[in-house]
Amino acid sequence: MAAETTGRDRIVDVALRLFAQRGHDAVSVRDIAAEGKVSVGLIAHHFGSKEGLRREVDAHVIGLFDDLTDTAVEASPGPSGAIADSFASLLLGQLPPASPIPAYLRRLVLSGDPAGRALVERWHALSVALLDRMTAAGAARATADPEATAAFLMVNDLAMILMHEHIASAIGADPLGRDGAQRWAAAAVDAYTHGIFTPPEETP
Repeated sequence: MAAETTGRDRIVDVALRLFAQRGHDAVSVRDIAAEGKVSVGLIAHHFGSKEGLRREVDAHVIGLFDDLTDTAVEASPGPSGAIADSFASLLLGQLPPASPIPAYLRRLVLSGDPAGRALVERWHALSVALLDRMTAAGAARATADPEATAAFLMVNDLAMILMHEHIASAIGADPLGRDGAQRWAAAAVDAYTHGIFTPPEETP
């Protein structure tokens, strides 16, 4: 039973990596079988089809996201930390180097399919909850539309994942890497805490 579980997990891990690298449509069951050194029949036995395997990979990533969310929030320095220091950087800080998760998250979010929408809904719900905590603790001011404010924070956070190559080119550091994540978090904290624009009445 343990060997069967290990084989199933290995197939999921290989599929996750290949889907993240090439995209779901560009990967065949034979590609996954060859990379995982298993038979096509074993994949069919466990998952039925490539779509079944993809659903399993999506569920694995979303489950991992939920687990990492709990860890990241617990590791945050306080009610304001999880958003101000960038939830994405806290989340990604829990992943091992060269993890395929960020690339897969990017494809999942941009796909527009139910799994991607479910992930974004989870991310927004977390942002709303954290913003409520910050407001209750006096670390954030109350806004007229907290759901829209949370969505704004979420979009800026997701940019680290969705646009990391463009951000890396702009600032000379990958926002998914240690140095780039620190720079991104510092800029976010400064913008959220002190603002960027000068109020009209203070403009010379």
